[in-house]
Amino acid sequence: MSSARREFLKQAGVGVAVLTAVPRTAWASPQAPVGTNTRALLDAAAAWDEQQQSEPWDVSWTKRITGKHKAMFDIPEVEGGVGVLRSGFWQRQYTDVLKTQPGELTSVMVLRHNGIMLAMNQEFWATYEVGKAEKLKDDDGKTLKYNPALPKPGAETPPSMRAYLLDAQIANGEIALGCGLAYRSVVSMIQKKDKLDTAEARKKANSMLVPGVIMQPSGIFANVMAEEAGCVFVYAV
Repeated sequence: MSSARREFLKQAGVGVAVLTAVPRTAWASPQAPVGTNTRALLDAAAAWDEQQQSEPWDVSWTKRITGKHKAMFDIPEVEGGVGVLRSGFWQRQYTDVLKTQPGELTSVMVLRHNGIMLAMNQEFWATYEVGKAEKLKDDDGKTLKYNPALPKPGAETPPSMRAYLLDAQIANGEIALGCGLAYRSVVSMIQKKDKLDTAEARKKANSMLVPGVIMQPSGIFANVMAEEAGCVFVYAV
């Protein structure tokens, strides 16, 4: 099983051992015997159902996708925050070159997979040492200490860059979406360090989300919804 597939299944809450052990007939036939492995798989599915009931997903953002020019920026990695910056650059270039007017542009940023860390504020990055945990480096090759898509604490952001950062784009009306599956890794970091149960860790994680980021069932779910609403797909990193 590939490492990418293994990581996805881990985030989805389905154990790798379960999926490799369950016979194919268990997936296809409702009459398959319910053994230990199959039961674990069904338990994972039940947990997902409970999440749907307790945490209704907000998809009203699709109504904000308006105007002549609409783009969805797929951001699966941190990569120095370039995925977020590209959303801002696109808006600036369309305004400068095509002379677009306010209301004619809509940008949707989907923070998924490892890119979910960009949805977390600077307190989270510092407290849980995201750069060290994720082996992220800054431009100088040192461990990245802060969320590169947000203003750096204690440092002045150049005016030429300020409008491109995540919080500024959200304040300007652009749409930022987070992957609910990848968010499990955020909750897990808090749970392990602070010795909290899952509910408490999720509550704390929610308090450290960048204001305005809207969590979705998954990044792919958000990607497809944005495209169905008329956005051009842009792989941003």
